Amino acid sequence: MDILDATLYLKLIRGAAAHLAENRQAINDLNVFPIPDGDTGDNMYMTLEAGGHAHGQTLSEMADAVSRGMLMGARGNSGVILSRIFAGIAKGFKGLSMADIPALAKAMQCGVDEAYHAVSQPVEGTMLTVLREGVSAASGARSLKEYFDLWIAGMDLSLQHTPELLDVLKKAGVVDSGGAGLLCVGEGMREALHGRQPVGAPEEGPGGSPSHAVDFNAFTEDSELEFGYCTEFLLRLQRSKVNLDTFDEDVIRQWLTSQGDSLVFFRDGSIIKVHVHTQDPGAVLSKCREWGEFLTIKVENMTLQHHENHMEERFKRSRKSLGVVTVAAGKGLSDTFKEMGADAVIEGGQTMNPPVEKFLEAFDQVDADNILVFPNNGNIILTAHQAASLYKDSCIKIVPAKTPGEGYFALASLNSELPIDELVAVLTDAAQSVTTGLVSRAVRDTDEARCGDFIGYCGKDILTSGKDRTEALLSLAQKLEAGKADILILFFGADTPADEAEVVYKTLEKQFPRTEAILLDGGQPIYDYILVLC
Repeated sequence: MDILDATLYLKLIRGAAAHLAENRQAINDLNVFPIPDGDTGDNMYMTLEAGGHAHGQTLSEMADAVSRGMLMGARGNSGVILSRIFAGIAKGFKGLSMADIPALAKAMQCGVDEAYHAVSQPVEGTMLTVLREGVSAASGARSLKEYFDLWIAGMDLSLQHTPELLDVLKKAGVVDSGGAGLLCVGEGMREALHGRQPVGAPEEGPGGSPSHAVDFNAFTEDSELEFGYCTEFLLRLQRSKVNLDTFDEDVIRQWLTSQGDSLVFFRDGSIIKVHVHTQDPGAVLSKCREWGEFLTIKVENMTLQHHENHMEERFKRSRKSLGVVTVAAGKGLSDTFKEMGADAVIEGGQTMNPPVEKFLEAFDQVDADNILVFPNNGNIILTAHQAASLYKDSCIKIVPAKTPGEGYFALASLNSELPIDELVAVLTDAAQSVTTGLVSRAVRDTDEARCGDFIGYCGKDILTSGKDRTEALLSLAQKLEAGKADILILFFGADTPADEAEVVYKTLEKQFPRTEAILLDGGQPIYDYILVLC
């Protein structure tokens, strides 16, 4: 009972994911800002659940596999940090078939170190603090039971103190949501250690989102296989088939390139991750067995897949020098970015943080020497950087746009004739020159607004509130001194009637006659209006 092996480790991971699934909404609700952007519980659950499909004979192999799964499924800042915690733990278990209590304590400390290293400017009062203080509290444990008891107690105590370290938490009257999620992870592990598995997670689809029924009528007896099969697998290279020390995985990459398109390919140790669109998945799978054996396989008829981007990816593009990837939520915003030159638009934004794998797929789709990425949400920037660090076929540069407005004006400043580093600097300056105001409903009472009110805010500052959406926007425009801007762009959201938006737009034109005003249907969720000033 005091030895941790591969089987028990995976059991703990799955127990933690199931416990997170049960409590994800409560963690989401710990959002410090009164709009529905509290998706920490969802992000952490989807990240951890992605690691729960791992396979490995030894503890070291299992921990590596869990880490890789979490890396590919990581969503949002909290998910990326969680994936780095388990990457550090995997480093601590490197080469071990099983671990005693001192080895577990060492690996957990490696998790702390890796998590702090992953964040450019670590902030105390967050999940980093909760992890560090919890691991420190468990350092003297003499059994697995005692370790988890002390770790959880230490994290719980640390979590309760997070409002003392961060004023934003104290003002909102909540503890850190990431820390709460981490405590939930520990509790789920302890439950699994004692054989008390939670009810479990909801059924999930390939991307970590709830699975949907397949419309088999989309491919009938008379249909032709126009789009091929989306084929994904993890291939473990076998010593009996290749020399692991000298084997060049480009042999596989080049062969797969001749068999299909939309190839996502990378190697991590002895495991090859592959995503490819092909007309003959059988030939692909048969050929790849020449080098190893499969850990996971997923093959889907793309006619039956739900996302139109899979249909578009089949058209092979010639490689170009510069490509653009943006993130957007709402058909109007997505279409706008495409019209401005974006080669790929990843669906995501507030409450919908895309995982690393979606970026890798987009990079492969764009197929350019240099790729610019506009995250357009502060909570997606870290995920974009993580994806960029994994992708080796292009030079990936992140333009740190934190809002759709910043991304819009940055993309409008694109000059493909500039050297890439100079271009990134210009686009970053353009993004930072923009003021973005947002109108949304408050989901909790604060000093500035009541639950259900429309609030107008910029960054984390609530500037206006009221019962009327139009009044909130007009007041916000005044507070942001829209009359001093040269250009005003108003994106109206999915819940805002077009005729109302037209009236508001004309009112803004009259109030700020020197400012050029533009009205666009963004179709975005969460935000009733996005007001962009430059």
